[in-house]
Amino acid sequence: MRIIVLGGKGNFGARICRELAREPGIECIAASRAATGSGAARLDMDAPDFARQLAALRPGLVIHCAGPFQGQDYRVARAACEAGAHYIDLSDGRDFVANFADALNGQATAAGICAVSGASSVPGLSSAVVDYLARGFSAIDEIQIVIAPGQQAPRGPAPVQAVFGYAGAPVRCMRQGRWETAYGWQSIRALRLEGLGMRWAAICDVPDLALFPLRYAGVRAVEFRAALELKSQHAALWLAAALRRIGLPLPLARHAEWLNRISNRLLDRFGSPNGGMMVRVCGTRPSGECGVSTWSLVAPEGNGPEIPCMAALLLAGRLARSALAARGAMPCMGLLTLEDFTPRFDTWGMRTVIEAH
Repeated sequence: MRIIVLGGKGNFGARICRELAREPGIECIAASRAATGSGAARLDMDAPDFARQLAALRPGLVIHCAGPFQGQDYRVARAACEAGAHYIDLSDGRDFVANFADALNGQATAAGICAVSGASSVPGLSSAVVDYLARGFSAIDEIQIVIAPGQQAPRGPAPVQAVFGYAGAPVRCMRQGRWETAYGWQSIRALRLEGLGMRWAAICDVPDLALFPLRYAGVRAVEFRAALELKSQHAALWLAAALRRIGLPLPLARHAEWLNRISNRLLDRFGSPNGGMMVRVCGTRPSGECGVSTWSLVAPEGNGPEIPCMAALLLAGRLARSALAARGAMPCMGLLTLEDFTPRFDTWGMRTVIEAH
């Protein structure tokens, strides 16, 4: 199978290309606006003739890593459908993933292809974890997700741009059984995370907030927080978000690239390469008692950025082996189990712990 990785020179795309190049039966092409050399292709998703350019490469699968996805349309997925190619993206954009099936299912089904959005940490991995933990409950009341990147872990400008994009913006969350409005990078809370200690964590906007209340019947609260390692960064983002809430037009996303470079040079020395993730489910056990189950992951040595790539790699492998029967367009939920991820956690020296009370 020929796989085109759009954004194949970026932080996540390059990792995906590296792994796919090791797989027998896969020809991987890293595509970007400035790509040159063997195993690369120049491809601009904003070009008027993008669909023609993509079809000329004869893809069997397109993996879209060229974020940020907040504010993007579905031109890449539609072009993949027109080319008769399967499609996977690493989107963590709430509206992009939540509306994907409604927008693309008809076209993907007609083309006979599988189109999956959100094959990343959220909701690809997070939903697999909740599915696993849900086995120990007769009813789920609350779901809490926290992602805690290591300060020294490699990061590209696209995730930083996404973070800045919703700082201070309204975030619709399910709380106590009703929809309420929170604000991005506000409502800071101190949380103790397995292997990482105490970190501040703030509200962020992700697809899970929209999708999980639909997937898990009866859930009354879904929360997602990001826990940066340095309190100084949290304080700065909290202040910027507060200023934007009162109407000050701070164009943070526009300056994401140079702000990321400043962070790398000035702040990385005060952090560590260790990051992680936590998913907590609260509800009623089959015995009728209330219970809490918590899954924690610790990613050492700057390996955290491998996590958002795992779901896409697992799905790409299945499509290449003709081992994924699903067709049509869908968010990345129910396609992978937590057990599917375990070998990749082991490869990168990641430790997982499950606690149940």
